[in-house]
Amino acid sequence: MSDSTLRVVKHPLIEHKLSLLRDADTDGRRFRELVREITVLMTFQATESLEGEEVAFRTPLEGMRARRIREDEVVVVPVLRAGLGMVEGVLQLIPDARVGHLGFERDEETLQPHRYYGKLPPEAHRFTFLLVDPMLGTGGTASASIADLKERGAGRIVFICLVAAPEGAARLAGEHPDVPIHAAALDRQLNEHGYILPGLGDAGDRLYGTL
Repeated sequence: MSDSTLRVVKHPLIEHKLSLLRDADTDGRRFRELVREITVLMTFQATESLEGEEVAFRTPLEGMRARRIREDEVVVVPVLRAGLGMVEGVLQLIPDARVGHLGFERDEETLQPHRYYGKLPPEAHRFTFLLVDPMLGTGGTASASIADLKERGAGRIVFICLVAAPEGAARLAGEHPDVPIHAAALDRQLNEHGYILPGLGDAGDRLYGTL
């Protein structure tokens, strides 16, 4: 299996909060808080390649120059619906980032992901896209989302998830080797229904109380 594009972000706080997120006894309110908190920690690592530009300003004591990123040139794109739970975590660190949306559903005949909704800023080539989805399972929706961004002109894409399966990581590495994957954990495998083991259940259902 090739997973050379995958980076598992190791940190005691992430490990701690992810264990709480996995726990079946964690209620919806706390689950949403944990998704946001882990996303904040993940975003810090996933944005390490952002390039700032040097600006001049004054401290209370003297003038100086330092580098600042253009927050408005970052677009966080949640994959609907579970990805919505990660948006606030990204915006907590990059409050002026733009927000796009992508929604996919499975075509009943072809069984392939089909986009039913997509809204992004124009001139996609200008931006860095942070594509967020709590789960990277088979990789089908993630791959389709990345392909959709590329078709619209996106050249800089980073995929951020909380839990990844080896099957999904391998698929993205094969189909989109230019897109880095940042995950809080690489789990063991998918079961016969496509759920990640040990996983954390259906992230969308746990986020929004639709179990």
